[in-house]
Amino acid sequence: MTTTLSEQPRGFYEPLGDGMYRPTKHVQGAWRDTEQHMAPVAGLLTAALQMHDHREDMQTARISLEICGVIDLTDTHVETRTLRPGRTIELVEGEATIGDRVAIRGRSWRLAHNDTGEVAGHPYDAIPGHEECATVEPFLKSWPGGFIEQIDVRAHRDNKPGHGIVWVRSDNPLFTDGSAPALAEFLRLADCANGSVPRTSPKVWMFPNVDWTAHIFRQPVDTEWLGLEIRQSFSNDGAGLTSSVLHDVEGPLGKLEQILTVRPMPKS
Repeated sequence: MTTTLSEQPRGFYEPLGDGMYRPTKHVQGAWRDTEQHMAPVAGLLTAALQMHDHREDMQTARISLEICGVIDLTDTHVETRTLRPGRTIELVEGEATIGDRVAIRGRSWRLAHNDTGEVAGHPYDAIPGHEECATVEPFLKSWPGGFIEQIDVRAHRDNKPGHGIVWVRSDNPLFTDGSAPALAEFLRLADCANGSVPRTSPKVWMFPNVDWTAHIFRQPVDTEWLGLEIRQSFSNDGAGLTSSVLHDVEGPLGKLEQILTVRPMPKS
């Protein structure tokens, strides 16, 4: 597949109309330079699912994405549909297609807004803010690609392989025209969780995720900084899991789960 990039200097995707999006250089992946990084693609699918027959009386509470193969770095078409309409609960589905191949399938549950302030609460601890964490230059040197090059990563001093806290931000909005919904803007960097406190060197081992599932119990109040409290586990027979609590500047708001295929890095 021929690589096709937008010449727009800022943003991850240029909307071309009729569900077609052209990636910019800031979408380039970390495992291969001819593919898209999953982080902005997850944001793209989240935005499409949110914008499909948008309803002000509902909130997006879960987005689950299945990665069907390599996500080539070229024009991407997104199509959405309603699977289960409802007054208080609704299920929508979307597909990202590149050429004639489906690259990602996604589904999202929408839930009606209700006043639940009387019983609101959660068991998650607050994490140190981004101002208490240090910029991570080694992170940028460990991973290649245009997406990694443009992100700002702050890591807590007590991080260790497979467990830690990071904050991430980017000057690039999801869409070049700035039209993406707030939750999609917030989640456009969430896939960074899988590479932020790796258990081992990504130069020796591969551990890409084959899915991406976010559960959101509170909508973000600020989308600039995404906080991740990450735990990564590898089995002894090729599977792994990256589990993260998602934070905005106000505190915890959901979780992200990524199942991994763990294998030695092929020798060139």
